[in-house]
Amino acid sequence: MAIDQTVLAGPRPVGPSSSSPIDEIHPAPVPVSPGSEDDTPPLHAVNVALRWNGSKTMMWRVLATFWCAFVMGSNDAAYGAIIPYLETSYHKNYTIISLVFLSPFLGYTVSAVLSNLIHQRLGRRGVASIGPACHLLAFAVISTNPPFPVLVIMYIFVGLGSGIQNAGWNVWISSLANSHEVLGCFHGFYGVGATVSPLVATTLITKASWEWNSFYYLLTGAAALELINATSAFWTETGSKYRQDHPSAPGREGGGSLNQTKLSLTYRVTWICAIFLFLYGGCEVAIGGWIVVFMTDVRHGSPFASGMAETGFWLGVTVGRFVLGFVSPHIGEKLSIIVYIILAIALELIFWLVPQFIVSAVAVALVGFFLGTIFPGVVVVATRMLPKHLHVAAIGFAAAFSMGGGAVFPFMIGAIAQAKGVSVLQPILLAMLAVALMIWGTLLRAPSQQSQHQV
Repeated sequence: MAIDQTVLAGPRPVGPSSSSPIDEIHPAPVPVSPGSEDDTPPLHAVNVALRWNGSKTMMWRVLATFWCAFVMGSNDAAYGAIIPYLETSYHKNYTIISLVFLSPFLGYTVSAVLSNLIHQRLGRRGVASIGPACHLLAFAVISTNPPFPVLVIMYIFVGLGSGIQNAGWNVWISSLANSHEVLGCFHGFYGVGATVSPLVATTLITKASWEWNSFYYLLTGAAALELINATSAFWTETGSKYRQDHPSAPGREGGGSLNQTKLSLTYRVTWICAIFLFLYGGCEVAIGGWIVVFMTDVRHGSPFASGMAETGFWLGVTVGRFVLGFVSPHIGEKLSIIVYIILAIALELIFWLVPQFIVSAVAVALVGFFLGTIFPGVVVVATRMLPKHLHVAAIGFAAAFSMGGGAVFPFMIGAIAQAKGVSVLQPILLAMLAVALMIWGTLLRAPSQQSQHQV
């Protein structure tokens, strides 16, 4: 199957001065001299976007990435359901237990450096095998109820596997036709996993008297299916094929993973998206990770009802990603993110200031609804504003920052909650959302051409 076909300009007339500036995204002009031996398309040529349903193989691959997202969501949302039982099992306080949030940050950081290298050396086959293999190893060990230091180390592997896949699949899906809608579905399946996971874990622990670690038997089976399915679907996507389909920019070294990562960091949009996603990821995982404790200790809900409140949050995230993914392109990706954050801030204020369990549960579900589609929206904006050969490096870096925020802020909230109580959750979340809004506002005011300017 031909992956990249250069689209030539249609009926647009070609004159002596018809060349396009390199900082504009236009179809490649028809070459004036047909006898030219150089068939390499210019860097600013537009590629035909594959459709997710263009063939059975494409549908298989897209569905395989959806299952990967489901497993990632299942893991990330399980924290909130099992944290109260980790305290009891390991006899640790909030601060120590919060290391399970912080330890994946090391894995995410390593993935930010390795993602582009894996693509260059092993292609998407490497992403499809290494990421799920890390999940399978970690979940299998965690299911044995290991000593706490081993538990923390295993979550590093979870972070590594999720980071590699998050970068690889976001970039690949963003290259498809209708990328925002397909990305919305991809992240929607993350939300499905995040919705089902605490529901299943809470039910098994509170109703069926399972130990907390027994839930990881299910995640181990899911990771085994993830490994087999993804590796089979992307088996032909080798490193040599990736290098052929993604040549480096003229005058740049193509094989240098670290060089491309460094180059992507010279673009202002990379840093704006990374810092924004750092705060966004922190908000999302902090809510999902501490909502059960908050609803139990502050809103005085039962363990089961509090677990259902977390399920409601992730259900809101899921529905938002499926629904708003089709709305955002009509509003505009940049502007829609501003609107969603403002609405989330208003709902957070209701969550904080109205001390009733039902009101808080509904408000947090609606917060999830409006936050849900922000990540795929940022990925779409970034891939449109950065050169194609830097997509994996830049999105890998930004995605690692997002997961880093999902590790650092829940840990920080846990440490503060140990001294001040878990009621600090709401003012911290409001501050994070307000800062994220200001950061994204700087990108909203910038013209598209500015993304080509290096800092």
